[in-house]
Amino acid sequence: MTRTGLRPRRRPGSEPTPDLTTELTSGLTSGRPPGLTPGRESGGAVVEFVVLTVLVLLPVIYLILAVARVQAGTYAVTAAAREAARAAVTAPVGADLQGRSEMAAALSFEDHGFEPGGITLRCAADPCLTPDARIDAQARLEVALPGVPAFLATAWPATIAVEATHGMSVARFRER
Repeated sequence: MTRTGLRPRRRPGSEPTPDLTTELTSGLTSGRPPGLTPGRESGGAVVEFVVLTVLVLLPVIYLILAVARVQAGTYAVTAAAREAARAAVTAPVGADLQGRSEMAAALSFEDHGFEPGGITLRCAADPCLTPDARIDAQARLEVALPGVPAFLATAWPATIAVEATHGMSVARFRER
């Protein structure tokens, strides 16, 4: 007759061999190292998580904000240079090209949430509105980094300069 599901019989006089778990936890009541009580570390993981999250997440968030602001400035100068060149090549003969271009660029800068930056026009011919002549408009803007206080401006760059150039040709068959 075989016994199933029961422990094997011990021979009289033989000691039972302790298994590994009883050796490791001998003398301990709950499997914890000596000296630790159950409620002593409660909430410790939450505090560590919050501290590490703040230390890692805040610089990442600042980096995202700074890159987004510089990218917005890049879009603004690209649009401003394009609009300044377009305003110059479509100006009537005798018009103030620089003033017209600055006005168009200022509208573009304001649409992107920036104060108007600098606009420079370069003409390939004299006069500028010669048919088929190229007019280049260069827009420049100083983008302020978010969160950099004024007293750190001497030690830390508080602005990043972005610029763009756009060129257009005057219409070949326009009036002179």
